[in-house]
Parts: sequence; C-alpha cells; structure tokens
Amino acid sequence: MGDASGQAEIRGIDIDKLAKGFADEASILKKFVAVSKTTAREIRWYQKTSGFLDSTDTTGITLSQIANTSERSLPVVVEQSWTRQTSYVKKFFVESPTISEEDIKDSDVDILATNVRDLVRAVANQVDIRIYSVIIEAAAATPTTPNPTNTLTTAATADGWDDAVTGNPIKDIMTGNRKIRAQGYDTSSIVLYINPIEHENLLNYLINVKGSSIPSFSSEKVKTGVLMELLGNKVVVSQNATTDNALQFIPNRSATWKEFMPMKSVVITDAGIGRKIRVWSEGEAILTDPKSVHQITDTSV
Repeated sequence: MGDASGQAEIRGIDIDKLAKGFADEASILKKFVAVSKTTAREIRWYQKTSGFLDSTDTTGITLSQIANTSERSLPVVVEQSWTRQTSYVKKFFVESPTISEEDIKDSDVDILATNVRDLVRAVANQVDIRIYSVIIEAAAATPTTPNPTNTLTTAATADGWDDAVTGNPIKDIMTGNRKIRAQGYDTSSIVLYINPIEHENLLNYLINVKGSSIPSFSSEKVKTGVLMELLGNKVVVSQNATTDNALQFIPNRSATWKEFMPMKSVVITDAGIGRKIRVWSEGEAILTDPKSVHQITDTSV
C-alpha cells in the first residue's frame, strides 16, 4: 500500500527526492485555442449566423441573386445576423492536506514541491478537459462524450480506423478538411486531436497497411520521433481525447478560453505546525466557430 504524508515508511535521508511512478500527461489543449481575459463571471458574446452571405431562395429562384445582376436592377438585400450567447466562468480549485513541518524536513520524497507541482497539473488537466468538452459539445453530465450538434461530423469509413481491411483514416481526415474548407476557413493548420488508440490505429494504417505507398511514414521515419503532420493536420495525441472519435479544429480560431483568474498557487503556513498548498484558476471555454470543427465518429469498432 502506498504511503501518504505523515506515515513513517517514507521518511529518510540522502535519497532521491523526486517521487516517481506516474507519467506526466501534458495538458496541451489550451495552447491551441485563443486565450483572452474576461473581467466578469458572466460572459456575453455573439455568434454569427452565416459564413458566406447570399440571397434567400424563393419560388422559382434558387440561384444566387448577387451574381449576374442585370443593368439598372436594384441590388438584392442581404444582411448578417447574430445570436446572443451567455457563458459563465467556472472555478477549478484544489488544495492539499496540512503537511507537517517535520514531514517537509525529513521525508524521503520532497512532499511540498511534489504536491505543488501535481496540484497545479491537476487544475491544468481539468481546464484541458473543459476546453475539450466545449469543443466536442459534450453534455455537462458526460464531459468527454462527443455530442456533435452545431459542429460538422462524419462517420468513419466502413468499420473504422481499427479495421485494417475496410477502414480509411486518410479519406476521413480529407473529408474533414473538405467540410471545414467548404465553410470558408483556411485549413492549412488544422489540429487533429486524438486518443492514443486512434493514434496507434492511424500509424498502423500508414505503415503496415499502406506501407511503401506513403514513403514518408516508413518505420524508419517513426524511429526519429517526428510525429507528425498529416494532410495539413498537426496530430496531437492526448489521453483526455475520447476514443472512437477524432477531433479536427482550427487552432486559435475554433474556440476561446476566457480567463477570469489565471492559474495561481499559494502555500498557506500554519507556523510551527505545517503548510498546505492551494491552487486555483477560473475561466470558461467558448465554442465561437462551430463550423470550423469537424468530428470523425465511430473510429473504433
């Protein structure tokens, strides 16, 4: 059984102070969205209704009335509209138990430093999950379950990426590129955000299924660790991504993190007794451009 602070088995001297045993899962999604400050906890923002403006279809007239207008005709009237949205800041908040001064001084592991670091990472991880939840339009009760409503979506080809015979992740990714491009967005820097399972199946398809037909994805290329950009998509792998889904979005455009309070950590000292660490951050993710987001569903069968 592992020992927590205050238990004798982890005390000692002159040994490695860095606690080991858990890998660091990078909280990386925040750096791919726009970040701006908000001065209020209630955020009011406006979302455009249309991308390209065009004339309204009427009986017998389905072609654009903007194009090929005859001389001396009045111009067709079109206008943009906006939908008012309201979002509310969320608080991400955690603290450690009180760690005695004695434990801080003579424990084998550096209890104070390790707790500061890992509590900060815990908050950052929850912020990452919140951003992901908003982009995939997940319900509040199931924050990592995709629920495409306003975003673009396509079911994976045939039996998905884990089927080496009928699956075709290249076609699925290209379909996402096309659908986002059709909405008027530049697709030269799309992020493909996937779970390690989808990453494994994608690499297997590129190397073992397609093999020499995609020379740049030979096994030697993989050994260099250069993984990877594919079809204009920067592939980002995270355990926070849900399997059976591949998310494509435009960095710094599709979503925004509105920051009310940046990440902050403090050590609270109870003189002569011990210290506790408290960490918090406040903000909310906003899906500003849902039509710049594409979700490939049913990638694993």
